[in-house]
Amino acid sequence: MAEYKLLLPSMGEGVMEATIINWMFNEGDAVKEDESVVEIATDKVDSDVPTPVSGKIVKILKQKDEVAKIGEPIAILETEDDSHPQETPEAKSYEEVQHEIPQPDPDVISTLEQPLSDVSKSTNQNSDLYLSPLVKSIVQQENISAEELKTIKGTGLDGRITKENILDFVNNRGKKIETPSAAIAQTPQEDIPTPQPVSPPAQPISISAGDEIIQMDRVRKIIADAMVSSKHTAPHVTSFIETDVTNVVSWRAKNKDSYQKREGEKLTFMPIFVRAIVKAIQDYPMINVSVDGDKIIKKKNINIGMATALPDGNLIVPVIKNADQLSLSGLAKAINDLAYRARNKKLTPTDTQGATYTITNVGTFGNLMGTPIIPQPQVAILAVGAIVKKPAVIETEFGDVIAIRQKMFMSHSYDHRVVDGSLGGMFLKHVNDYLENWDLNTEI
Repeated sequence: MAEYKLLLPSMGEGVMEATIINWMFNEGDAVKEDESVVEIATDKVDSDVPTPVSGKIVKILKQKDEVAKIGEPIAILETEDDSHPQETPEAKSYEEVQHEIPQPDPDVISTLEQPLSDVSKSTNQNSDLYLSPLVKSIVQQENISAEELKTIKGTGLDGRITKENILDFVNNRGKKIETPSAAIAQTPQEDIPTPQPVSPPAQPISISAGDEIIQMDRVRKIIADAMVSSKHTAPHVTSFIETDVTNVVSWRAKNKDSYQKREGEKLTFMPIFVRAIVKAIQDYPMINVSVDGDKIIKKKNINIGMATALPDGNLIVPVIKNADQLSLSGLAKAINDLAYRARNKKLTPTDTQGATYTITNVGTFGNLMGTPIIPQPQVAILAVGAIVKKPAVIETEFGDVIAIRQKMFMSHSYDHRVVDGSLGGMFLKHVNDYLENWDLNTEI
């Protein structure tokens, strides 16, 4: 008999830890090689961890809701084969991963190692308040009380107070808020400061008899934080266009049966939409950017995020990497694979990283159009609505005629910091043109 330590494997760039959601086996249970034994969750995605060896689970080291670091043992298995390695070959230990991270300045380390007894006392009075070591250090140096901490609105994950939040509080501590008229009267016109947005105080929610209180799950909290953060970060503008997709509908109807017979999977409209988006991005590459302060980062790769609804009502956005390098058939396979794995919790964190532009299909729910929120740090997102038959005026060489056409609305939301109406509108028009002029002889 041999002892095997099951380590938490690497799950992609930037992912350093995961939370144990559920163990599928108990201590004493036998497991087979490549069998999923535990469900884990990161900030990106939920996934399963398989065991690379067969054996019996003799000890579970990380219980449900506990956090494990990459490369850290989460269980001990007893195996019959002594030849099995004690670690998964591709997994790095947490210490090895740490060595790859740039180390902070020694002055910062000494600051973080200062006693924080006063802060600990104040934070213990409010067990729901989490402060990082750096924030705790600032709290101690500035003698910020627990009562003052409660007044600071955190913008970090789950409402946590960030370094920027605490420094803003320190800079504005003790200052009186002046009325706009008083400020203008005391300040020369050329020196009038830019007004800062003030978050309104949260209004109390009245609860009536029979009302049900539902606690948000972890994924819903992440989505909520991301949506609020995006609205605070980017001034959203949305343009709309109605697209004649008659050619697209006809082409798909002609090819879907033969494609399914040949490939064993469905041919949806999504590969066509993604192809049109990729071509429009190639025409207008400044849509494929991110914003870093006063810098614009123009992305080389075209990675298309695909918003996918999950059975539990939550949303996830798997990413089609290098979509510009895939054929139409390649796009169809990638989209079907990502959608299947998303709905069956088989995605890895890498599958949800690196998107440079996103599409969401609100037509799936019978909606004609929507105003989607931009996933940060992207600067644009396209929503496609339901395809419906409509009478339309068609211009022909013999004059105008009325015909039944397949129509669809598209909504393009973009970040007005870097995408003006002309760029956002022209990009949308090019997506429209590629769809309306779809070649009925396109091969797949």
